[in-house]
Amino acid sequence: MSLASWFRWNEPPNRVSQRNPTEMVVETLMMELSWQTKQAEKQQRERENEYRKIKTGVDYGWLVSYPKQSYDISPGERLQLEDMCTKIHPSYCGPVILRFRQLIAEYEPEVQEVSRLFRSVLQEAAEKIKEEEEAKKLARQWNTKNKTSLSLTTFKSRSRISPFISDIKTISEDVERGTQPTRRVWSMPEFRNAK
Repeated sequence: MSLASWFRWNEPPNRVSQRNPTEMVVETLMMELSWQTKQAEKQQRERENEYRKIKTGVDYGWLVSYPKQSYDISPGERLQLEDMCTKIHPSYCGPVILRFRQLIAEYEPEVQEVSRLFRSVLQEAAEKIKEEEEAKKLARQWNTKNKTSLSLTTFKSRSRISPFISDIKTISEDVERGTQPTRRVWSMPEFRNAK
């Protein structure tokens, strides 16, 4: 028996995802935040360069070297945002990213404002999810209440009808009592006004 087969070095590693959907949502949303932060930083530098060009009239942009990423979110804020991301259902991940990109394009925020904008999108999505869950809960309650109330009303309506207690005279009652029927059509029952 060879040592390589014993340790299974020759086999390709199994790449079955061990992560749950919540972890994947958090990772995807946080990657989007970091990418949008980098883009906002890049746009801010470009605006500063344009302003400098207009102010001085000379372009020294080819001399300037920029750091890879100078702005970073604080660890506490990052943890809060990750916690908010865990509350987002996987089916809302795409719409959250689209809404975030839409707001970035609309407002063109500074680098420091990107995380606040991201937080507002997450809060909006969490509220929407909560409203939908409450609506589903109310719908379930309504359906169960509606089914039980229909069965109770049909039961109550059946229990109220009693065909033997009536003020309506019929031909058979008149014959059994031996009384003279009043002048009326025999095929129609007599109806009295309740006072």
